[in-house]
Formats: sequence, C-alpha cells, structure tokens
Amino acid sequence: MVRDIIRDKAFLAQKAEAATPEDLPVAQDLLDTLAAHKDGCVGMAANMIGVNKRIIVFDNEGTSMVMFNPEIVKKSEPYQAEEGCLSLSGIRKSKRWKSIKVQYQNEKFQTRFKTFTGWMAQIIQHEIDHCEGVLI
Repeated sequence: MVRDIIRDKAFLAQKAEAATPEDLPVAQDLLDTLAAHKDGCVGMAANMIGVNKRIIVFDNEGTSMVMFNPEIVKKSEPYQAEEGCLSLSGIRKSKRWKSIKVQYQNEKFQTRFKTFTGWMAQIIQHEIDHCEGVLI
C-alpha cells in the first residue's frame, strides 16, 4: 500500500526500534511507496511512512532491496555530500563515506553482510540516518 510521506521533524528525529518478522508488511508498504515516488526518490526508511522501525528500502541498481535492522560496521574515505529528502525541504550538506560494510537482516531475518561503494553507499547511509533519528 502506498503511504503518505511523514514530514513531522519531531517524529523523524526519534531513534527507530528494532524490526521483527511481524514488520514484513511494513517493508511491502515501503516498496510500494518508493515505487510511487521513483521519479524523485531512490531510498526510504520506515519512519518516512510513519512506522518507527529499523527498515530501509532502496533501488539497488534496478532491483529493490530491503534491509531489516541495518547497521554500518565498517566505513572508509569520508567526503562531503549534498542531499535532498522527501520528508524535508531543500538540499543539505552531510558527511558520507565512499565505502561502507553493512550488517542487516534479510526478509527471512537471516543476518547478512554486504559492502557498498559510491552512490549506493550514500543512499544507504542516508536511510540508516533516518533509522537513527538523524535529520540531514
């Protein structure tokens, strides 16, 4: 189901709770909402649709990917980026890392590790910031 985008900064600034298998429908709603906003959005976190759980989705080079309880466990090569967000107006500067290693759970809640670089790494960092209650 396509959900409304949350713009309430007080809600968005809350740290998200761990996702559980009961949250699988939220991931589908995130995927549907991301698809509806594909022209101006490449990733979303659950708090952007009003659910305070650690779930992110993003376009992984043409294929949608879901991560439950993502955490960056390794990062290298910092740089300054400028980013926009559906939940916030304007463009803001943010510190990002060119390479990140992420620990997350898949749809079966199996723990996985994957390294991302460049644009994909930047998208994931932005969405994990949402999970941490960080507003860029």
